[in-house]
Amino acid sequence: MCHRFIVSFCFMVVGLSVLARGEDWAQFRGPDFGRASQANIAEIWNTEGVDWKTPLPGRGASSPVVFGDHIYLTAYTGYAIEKTEPGDPKQLVRHLLCVDVNNGELLWQKSIADDSAKDEFSTWGTDKAGYASSSAVADASGVYVLFGATGVVAFSHDGDERWRTFCGDDVHAYPGGTSPILYKDLVIVNASYESGDLIALNKADGSEAWRQEGITEGWNTPIVYKSANGEDEVAVSAINEIRAVDPQTGKLRWTCTGIDEYVCPSLIAEDGVLYTIGGKKGAAIAVRSGGEGDVTDSHKLWEAGKGSNVSSPVYHDGHLYWAKDKGGVVYCVNAKTGELVYQERLNPGAKEIYATPLLAGGRLYYISREKGIFVVAASPEFKLLSHTVLDGDDSIFSASPVPLEDGAVLVRSDKFLYRMKPAQ
Repeated sequence: MCHRFIVSFCFMVVGLSVLARGEDWAQFRGPDFGRASQANIAEIWNTEGVDWKTPLPGRGASSPVVFGDHIYLTAYTGYAIEKTEPGDPKQLVRHLLCVDVNNGELLWQKSIADDSAKDEFSTWGTDKAGYASSSAVADASGVYVLFGATGVVAFSHDGDERWRTFCGDDVHAYPGGTSPILYKDLVIVNASYESGDLIALNKADGSEAWRQEGITEGWNTPIVYKSANGEDEVAVSAINEIRAVDPQTGKLRWTCTGIDEYVCPSLIAEDGVLYTIGGKKGAAIAVRSGGEGDVTDSHKLWEAGKGSNVSSPVYHDGHLYWAKDKGGVVYCVNAKTGELVYQERLNPGAKEIYATPLLAGGRLYYISREKGIFVVAASPEFKLLSHTVLDGDDSIFSASPVPLEDGAVLVRSDKFLYRMKPAQ
């Protein structure tokens, strides 16, 4: 293992000029909570605008991440592929895939068997999320994935496994889907599904740096941001609680009452304010970040009775935008007051939307699971700009789209990975 670490470190140094370029989208939702800086992203995505289309060797709902010329995404095989005949849960295999961003070639695939116990109802995942909903995260040191009961696994950029760390093996009816994030020399993972804990691991060897216990059904990816008083914080949303800690030490900074059901959407942060949505009934909360030892609701700025059970919001020019998971309804909310600005049903119907929208060039890109791509103006006045489909593809699209440096966009279904061309 030491030899592998040395090899991967040498590769990192030698290949840095190749792998590190521009603003990589190297984690779930990218570096700015779903907002792209690229101005030349095409308004219409359809079959004619495909640069390449790569069949995937397994199913999955995780979003791709990009580091240099490598695309990393997860998939699974062996179990819960068909709902009527899910098979043997001990045959589940999780995969990390590395794809060339330029031509879609599969460069390498690493597979890890997971023979752990599964909830008897977890075949729900076959037509919803499945066992590959967690996105990878990458930087110059390597690639990190959360593989359920296997734990967090670290790989070099050439596919060598560096370490793996167990984070819990609890079971639930819904397969887990939180993604790891990076902070300085740490990998931070919300293992609420696996153990009920928020855990930080050292990137060098996977050893535990700190742990926050009691994250109850907070099934969302944690975020790191600058608080209202200028300090780095990491926060996660759970049942009846928003919790913020020091990302370096794990020390509790503050908590605030949150949404009263399990929470899947991730928080976002803007100018020291955190926004969270979630729950089956639908709710949204805004809280002021920062502080020490505060365990009151003095942080709370507003609450609203609208939300989404799956996809996360994006912020733009004083407004929050998101899509409800069922019914194809999209929302715009005043970020300062929580006032509902619009609630519109997409037409034609979108049915279900699990992917978080991409904000780029004043437009919101909503990808429905089965009914194509809807582009809406990022404006308080609702305007549907386009609706397109990828002809000949009946697979399920649950992953969030990922912009590339040149204005191209990656779109992932449970069977294919697409690269969409930039605006001409």
